[in-house]
Amino acid sequence: MITDLITGEIACSYCGTVITEKSVDMGNESTGISGGEYQTNARTGQKISLKMADMGLSTIIESKDKDSTGKSLSAENKRTFYRLRMWDRNSRFANTEKSYIKAFALLDGIKAKLGLPDTAVEETAYLFRKIRSKKLLSGRSNAGILCAAIYIACRLTNTPRTIQDVSSAGNIKRKQLQSIYRFLLKELEIYPESYSPIEFVSRIVNATNASERTRRHALKILHISQRKGITASKNPMAMAAAAIHLASAMNKEKVSQLKISKVSGISAVTIRDRSKEIKRIMGGEING
Repeated sequence: MITDLITGEIACSYCGTVITEKSVDMGNESTGISGGEYQTNARTGQKISLKMADMGLSTIIESKDKDSTGKSLSAENKRTFYRLRMWDRNSRFANTEKSYIKAFALLDGIKAKLGLPDTAVEETAYLFRKIRSKKLLSGRSNAGILCAAIYIACRLTNTPRTIQDVSSAGNIKRKQLQSIYRFLLKELEIYPESYSPIEFVSRIVNATNASERTRRHALKILHISQRKGITASKNPMAMAAAAIHLASAMNKEKVSQLKISKVSGISAVTIRDRSKEIKRIMGGEING
């Protein structure tokens, strides 16, 4: 088989029979580096994204009243394109788009603060569009709904971010965010799985400058705790903080309880209670 890249035909090299008339170019989309080269070489536009108000499918009508050959348009065509530009401009700022534009602008800001991956951002945009289609935005703060959607998306995509992280990044009170979160779970019928405490260990260890030995010991404590069912229905961040507190004490490393409390956002009393519970149930296994 011989492929002719110019005509797009695939033919037999012996008899000349054309097998396929329109072959697909499987090469790179564009080999250009500069913006101008990309515009001239690329065959498609930007990718579709739910976090854009128009999902990346916006149109651009140039203000020049000229055709592709550079000739001026007739008076009738000028009037036609003037109306098209006006309709295009008005459609971008329609009431249906305003809520998306404001919400997704806030989403970009929170994404930068929390370092959210694209999967969590796209899931958030999908949830927000679903919430709007169900008409759940009326009488509620768009910022609060968006922050709750972000936390739900983090839970669904297994991105370890606490509700306090989202609350601080979105400048929303935690109690208000919790209330909206519970409301959305009920209305959307979503049942996300709880985080594993293991996912928060590295975060606390790095913030407290604890050693690698303490991190490994804390992970071992949490693995045993999960096997014994100690972590069930417990705050995962609290369990991670307690495990690091126990591991640092056993390794005789000076990581204060106050420092762990400040980094994790869990009170010292809760850390002590969880530590006592782990020691009581695990017994001698904790030192193994």
